[in-house]
Amino acid sequence: MTLQDVVIVGSGPNGLAAGVVLARAGLDVTVVERADTIGGGTRTSELTLPGFRHDVCSSVHPMTLTSKFFREFQIERRVELLVGDISYAQPLDPERAAIAYRDLERTSERLGDDGRAWTSLMAPLVDHTQGIADFTLSQLLRIPADPVTAVRFGLRVLEQGTPAWNLRFRGEEAPALLAGLSAHSIGQMPRLSTSGAGIFLGALAHAGGWPIPRGGSQSIADAMADDIRAHGGRVETGIEVTSRADIPPARATLFDVSPRALVRILGDEVPPRYRRALARFRYGDAVAKIDFALDGEVPWSNPDLRSAPTLHLGGTRQEVAAAEAAVARGEHPEQPYVLVNQPSVLDDTRAPVGKHVLWAYAHVPHGSTRDVAEAMIRQIERFAPGFRDRILAQHYSSAEDVELYNPNYVGGDISAGAMTIAQLVKRPVVSRDPWRTPIPGVFLSSSSTPPGTGVHGMAGYWAARSALRHVFGQGMPSLGVAS
Repeated sequence: MTLQDVVIVGSGPNGLAAGVVLARAGLDVTVVERADTIGGGTRTSELTLPGFRHDVCSSVHPMTLTSKFFREFQIERRVELLVGDISYAQPLDPERAAIAYRDLERTSERLGDDGRAWTSLMAPLVDHTQGIADFTLSQLLRIPADPVTAVRFGLRVLEQGTPAWNLRFRGEEAPALLAGLSAHSIGQMPRLSTSGAGIFLGALAHAGGWPIPRGGSQSIADAMADDIRAHGGRVETGIEVTSRADIPPARATLFDVSPRALVRILGDEVPPRYRRALARFRYGDAVAKIDFALDGEVPWSNPDLRSAPTLHLGGTRQEVAAAEAAVARGEHPEQPYVLVNQPSVLDDTRAPVGKHVLWAYAHVPHGSTRDVAEAMIRQIERFAPGFRDRILAQHYSSAEDVELYNPNYVGGDISAGAMTIAQLVKRPVVSRDPWRTPIPGVFLSSSSTPPGTGVHGMAGYWAARSALRHVFGQGMPSLGVAS
């Protein structure tokens, strides 16, 4: 059998990013995907009713504007990214809400007595998000390219990730905004790992906003697949890889899979020491997700929320922290933190005229099989009385269903590994090149490697760079659109 250059297992954002880099380098690339549709965490589908297009995972991708891969790929020339005046919002009660506008000054004005504190927290970072991205979206065991910004970021993470997190503020609105941001990482608060995620997302919200791709997240995956094909590569679907026998032999094989799946596929090829390291890799708590087709806009009590693409429903900082602590104890909170997105307030392609789509995540314990749809609807109704009456159809996925949809989400963990400080360094091993495995020609390119979760393509980018260097003796190619 002919030995081809590259096979990539998995067509999530990282697998496709690796395919773009390696195909652009002039190599023969094949991407194989178990599902019938490419995309992984960037799929879009009619989950409820015809004409209602739902993002199967996330709709909002804050890191597409700062990711080194997407900047070099010039994603904004390939996909229309929609950005609203409001990045996210956090209702504290039915009438009162904290609003994070793209405009930092406007946000601070709305925060009243805490406006100056919010500005002092965010302003030194907002103009330097590339420096933060360089520090957080690459291997951590190196000197940052922008050490001043890295120090500023680190000091703020230290403040908000410890019991000192309330010393800066007087009111409830600003701390609630930070709690809603930090909860994206699915973990207890205050902790350094959750505060790091929250402060980075908060800076991105004011730097360029949180973009939503027009037509759905699928457009991001399709743009990358189109580029792979344009440079001689192939993308094949409906191929489940359970062993090496399921894929053609190649000089380099990149796996956009979890460490658990890597061991299952490669079997005895995995050296005992590396196998033990992968077995120690921990997966985090999970999400349950529900998608709605709606007969009209959501009747939020606070009218400002009707134009907010993303909402964090959990109330005050104390309420959000209590809900996340309950999940960490293995409980299902009565009033869960619910992350809501209503993409159709920006994108008129998502639903028929006059209709809307909305999805919501609730955090649940790892591997949960419980149906928490009613608890999620109640939390939405808390801030939008009458929401239930707008529902035309809904599609629910438990944490167990989330893993069935994508085996990389072990136990429903969409981060593909617990986002702790230890596992940001040891992901899944401590190494300056954690994407390169001890198996010759084999690389791990999933979110279980640095920099972790999110649609940024950087795990695939770094894995491809490692393969170019160690297998093919090549440097990085240009990824931009031809003039």
